[in-house]
Amino acid sequence: MVADAFDAARLTQARLRRGMSKQELADKLGVSPAAIGYYEAGINAPRPDHLGQLANILGYPVEFFAAGRPHARLDASMAHFRSLRSTRVGQRAKAIALVEQLWELTYALELRVELPFADVPMMAARSAGGSVEPEEAASELRKRWNIPRGPFRHLVRTMELHGIVVSLFSFAGDDVARVDAFSTSKLPRPLVVLAPDRANDIYRHRFTAAHELGHLVLHRDVAPGDLEQEREADRFAAEVLTPASEIERELSPRLRIPSLEESGRMWGVSVDCLIRRSRELGMVSEVSARRAYQRLQQLRGAGLLNPEPISRFPGEVPTLLKSAYELAEQHGLTIKQLARDLAWPVSQVRELLGEASIRPVLRLV
Repeated sequence: MVADAFDAARLTQARLRRGMSKQELADKLGVSPAAIGYYEAGINAPRPDHLGQLANILGYPVEFFAAGRPHARLDASMAHFRSLRSTRVGQRAKAIALVEQLWELTYALELRVELPFADVPMMAARSAGGSVEPEEAASELRKRWNIPRGPFRHLVRTMELHGIVVSLFSFAGDDVARVDAFSTSKLPRPLVVLAPDRANDIYRHRFTAAHELGHLVLHRDVAPGDLEQEREADRFAAEVLTPASEIERELSPRLRIPSLEESGRMWGVSVDCLIRRSRELGMVSEVSARRAYQRLQQLRGAGLLNPEPISRFPGEVPTLLKSAYELAEQHGLTIKQLARDLAWPVSQVRELLGEASIRPVLRLV
């Protein structure tokens, strides 16, 4: 019986995944919050009837709460969150539960399909006890991944082809609306989660992906949360998307928005990014940059500059896990079987697989 092999960590994971507090779960179950705490600490196991109620409340099969399946265990100190200061503890906990299950889905698929080798070099930044500058690390990564001179095309697809699992997960509801993105390298495979409901803008999406890539390269062995780490990840992203030695030829001391918009489309970055790059490279003064930002906001307020959705750029939409499932499906795997293996509802498997339009190169194990 599941009650005899109850896995306390599964209850915690399910509760956090649903964004519920111990008090909320206790109220629905008709027990005290302390009882939920005892269950999650492994001090007591729920009665069989309570276990069935927990399954109904949290939306998982009863078998989900049984021990014996691979389980990724993370905490908030093991992931880098974009906009960390505005991300509440509960939001981070819910996001961490998502990452745990994203890894479990990846693991289940890797039993059947060979995913690309995880090729993410570690180049420790100063804030991580190393000596490399973010710009240097970005340049080295472009060389290692054989990115040609010019714009970095299909950033997300390239990350996936180098073994990074990227998920585009829409956090619905105000309780997680401040989660822009997060990443971790504390699992056997690096994971990045991007939130389209916070940035349904191709340029912001690409910069955020590059920012999280920077964390994976620069900050693998340090606790996240340092503001200097966030600045270093931004510097990495700027350099990997717009190398200084190349982009400076595209920029001018005259910050003309139409010209910047044209260059931004070519390089796959926002006008804001190019204004910032112009300032970083010493081509314009702080006053000129501020005026350009003000003009940019005026144009956006007038509806003359509108963001483009990421759905128009297939190379920036994650496809690795969905493609892996589709390949396994051709050889007999069904969505119901995968759900049984994970002890998840089918709807959750579909949710984490996401939508796919391009298939990276994969092969069966």
